[in-house]
Amino acid sequence: MKKIIFVNPPYERIAPGYDFVKSITNRSPSLGLLHLAAQARQDGFEPSIIESDIENLAPEQVAARILDAKPEFVGITLFTVAVWQASKIAKLVKAAAPEITIIVGGPHMSSMGMETMQRFPEFDVAVLNEGEVVLSELLPVLVAGNKPYAVKGILYRAGDQIMQTPASGISKSLDDLPLPAWDLLPNFPEAYLPAIYDYPRGPVATIAASRGCPFLCKFCDTSTFGASVRHYSPEKVFDMMRHLNSTYGIRHIMFVDDLFLASKVRTLALCDLILESGLKMTWSCTARVDTVKPDVLKRMKAAGCWEISFGLETGSNELLQKMEKAARVEKSIQAVQWTHDAGIRCKGLFMLGYPGESLETIQATKDMVNQIPMTTMNLTKFTPYPGSPIYHDLYGTKIKEDHWERMNGMNFVWAPDGISVEELDRQYQQLLITFYRRHDVLKKYASMSMRYPNHLIRLARFGAGFLRAKTVSLLSGRKGLLIKENEYHLDGNKSSKAA
Repeated sequence: MKKIIFVNPPYERIAPGYDFVKSITNRSPSLGLLHLAAQARQDGFEPSIIESDIENLAPEQVAARILDAKPEFVGITLFTVAVWQASKIAKLVKAAAPEITIIVGGPHMSSMGMETMQRFPEFDVAVLNEGEVVLSELLPVLVAGNKPYAVKGILYRAGDQIMQTPASGISKSLDDLPLPAWDLLPNFPEAYLPAIYDYPRGPVATIAASRGCPFLCKFCDTSTFGASVRHYSPEKVFDMMRHLNSTYGIRHIMFVDDLFLASKVRTLALCDLILESGLKMTWSCTARVDTVKPDVLKRMKAAGCWEISFGLETGSNELLQKMEKAARVEKSIQAVQWTHDAGIRCKGLFMLGYPGESLETIQATKDMVNQIPMTTMNLTKFTPYPGSPIYHDLYGTKIKEDHWERMNGMNFVWAPDGISVEELDRQYQQLLITFYRRHDVLKKYASMSMRYPNHLIRLARFGAGFLRAKTVSLLSGRKGLLIKENEYHLDGNKSSKAA
């Protein structure tokens, strides 16, 4: 059988010098690669998976592992933040084994495929949008040594030219897809944990019960799955949960759909299957504030729902309008209260620095954060991701390669008029402190630490890593600054360095 290695490349979660944050941040595997590997295996290929970040592998180590395995194909998933690291891997592989075909895909390619192929000649073929159907058609053509001009949904090289084929179809019936290849993950599930305090007890696994989102928030890139919502049947989702529980001992499921609660009917049907079976698992999901109702929440809680993540974004209705979010602050407060009343934890997802942000809108967010009964707050730094409407509003068609390595939601790469990046960083820290110093929040975390000490162990590792990094920085004369040297490429020949 022909070998294909799927790679999730390494990337900086914050910046160089902050490796210790991996102790507490999300270390879930790439679900997209699990689906692609399962499809390739069903089609007669021999797949394997390299989770570079989870295995703490540098690009050189990833390339060495690929070369040792001698595959015919390498498939790399690309998020914007990891493009440069992926290119390093591809260059090293190509230099030693030019016959290996490098196939790239993922959100970044779906939104900026042509520009990326032009910039990185080491990438041979790009798969746009969903990959399972395209990969099934592409690999046999490449094995036969033919040009893939008849394969839809790709970019490929023909001499000095980059050719683009017509768009491919989408997987309308997800039930027909093979189960994700969890068995290909080394040390699964022990090595793959979500962020600290994001689950009650492990082991944990992720499932996407649906694809696509019908809402068009301006900051969101929906170029991979599109606006058409497609879903597994409740029976197939339940089968996946039961398989993970019986085969791997999974106790908690994180549904990573863009909008798990897109259908009340499907959600309640899944809850009924769980309750009727007596399956003892907890689970988390995402929802919009305008998709929850008390009766649905009550049923979800009975079926094991432990936490719901809401994209609350801001405490300013003015900013919500600019984001083209349909809900308003009043609706958000109501949804969080309903969730709390149902006995389900609420995780609020907020964003700081969106165009139009000001000290007044930040204060409105602080006021909201102080008011609502959230359990967890996730605050990201506004990032104009390629493929999102706001990216084109801010940059037009200009390609901002100098920002790609910093686009992890933890760096301000753009600031609104009237407020500096330094002030945004200061307000960012104050917002977090506003929430996490609340007595009720501290009490919940203390209680959870006592009930599930695995979180406390991870937190202790983070603290020890932070102290080590600070000590090394002080001894080396960097006055406690953790970032050693960060290079952000402006073009192929020069870089901008931030100490």
